[in-house]
Amino acid sequence: MKFPSEPFKIKVIEPIRRTTREERDRLLRQAGYNLFQIPAKSVYVDLLTDSGTAAMSDNQWAGMMLGDESYAGSENYYHFEEAVRSIFGYRHVIPTHQGRMAENLLFSTVVKSGMCVPNNIHFDTTRANVEHQGADALDLVIKEAYDPRCELPFKGNMDLVRLEETINRLGRDRIPLVMLTITNNSGGGQPVSMENIRQTRALVKRYHIPLFFDACRFAENCFFIKEREAEYADTSILAIAQELFGYGDGCTMSAKKDGLVNIGGFLSLNNEQWARDITNMLILVEGFPTYGGLAGRDLEAMARGLREVLDEDYLRFRIGQVRYLGELLDTAGVPILRPIGGHAVYLDARAYLPHLRPEELPAQALAIALYREYGIRGVEIGTVMFGKKDQATGRTVYPELEMVRLAIPRRVYTNMQITYVAESIIELYRRRESIAGFRMTYEAPVLRHFTARFEELPVRTSQRSGL
Repeated sequence: MKFPSEPFKIKVIEPIRRTTREERDRLLRQAGYNLFQIPAKSVYVDLLTDSGTAAMSDNQWAGMMLGDESYAGSENYYHFEEAVRSIFGYRHVIPTHQGRMAENLLFSTVVKSGMCVPNNIHFDTTRANVEHQGADALDLVIKEAYDPRCELPFKGNMDLVRLEETINRLGRDRIPLVMLTITNNSGGGQPVSMENIRQTRALVKRYHIPLFFDACRFAENCFFIKEREAEYADTSILAIAQELFGYGDGCTMSAKKDGLVNIGGFLSLNNEQWARDITNMLILVEGFPTYGGLAGRDLEAMARGLREVLDEDYLRFRIGQVRYLGELLDTAGVPILRPIGGHAVYLDARAYLPHLRPEELPAQALAIALYREYGIRGVEIGTVMFGKKDQATGRTVYPELEMVRLAIPRRVYTNMQITYVAESIIELYRRRESIAGFRMTYEAPVLRHFTARFEELPVRTSQRSGL
């Protein structure tokens, strides 16, 4: 089969309801056209994020009934610690309530003002946590990552030439660590090859710089390695993961992705002093080191989810379902980022809405149109999320890519619902000239996309006439 069927059966359902276009239009106006402010009950198919939105297994739910809610030394912590060490291999395992807290603890401990943290591409919370320390979050992905049409198997790879130039330009002391995001979310959910990881490790080792992974979608990245690097075709996902993390010194993890849980994360590393300093901060802001802001039942669900996510039948279906949506759109001529990534399909908003100027926020306009017309909620990955003001000129610096991400929750939607999404996007594409632009009327100083407000611009005469 080109797209494998579900390797599970449905045991519990959650009703969802359809809304009218009039209701959705009213909700959008009340929300300032920010899809983060739309009540979830008014969304028919919710592809805002794959973070924390997975359906847990019967095994995970059973584990939650065994939650040990002791303040210190919970039995579930030791199950969790064992699971993390068996996969990731690092000495210290520090639980947190989600990935951004792991990032905050790491960067607030080791990153100082004036430093630089290179990454293939930082995602929003990673970038914000680096910049909150007064440091530079530098993206050094290969240049092909910014070409939506370019077909490369590993478009998430680090540009090693630019990385070494950056180290030599800034000096080793200004780079506390190098990160690799696997898969590369901001670049279209693209994987990083084992060969690139190996070479990145060799490079930073020469300069005595630690290598960390943003590991939230590590299993999907490992599946792509198995699928696309011939030497790993007969290697298990667990063995691939163990080798991959063996090239690093630590990782941050939002288990709300490839941990298959609704809450949870962790920081794992080898450096003894860093672990001690991070744990001291953890106690201040999250809780005791054996619960880290989580209930014992959540630690148990996370321990079991980390093992379940390594199942190849699950991963084949998971990535196959994303691919199914992408192929339906691509066959119909809808412009998407190629190749199709691991957790989401990314609509190329500039190519989808060529009549909108960059300042008219085409990705935001497209995301709003999808919700207003069909009740589908995606997320803008473009100017709203990553655009910046040039301090010297005051002009907006637009990001390389202007996309709408359709992130598919794990084990949640059927292929019939995915087909509905594809048919809706295709239908909207046929009358795309009617979509108007937007302008931002309010923005917060950090992570503005969560709370920004917008107003809709008038449809230009050329749009009304279809010219």
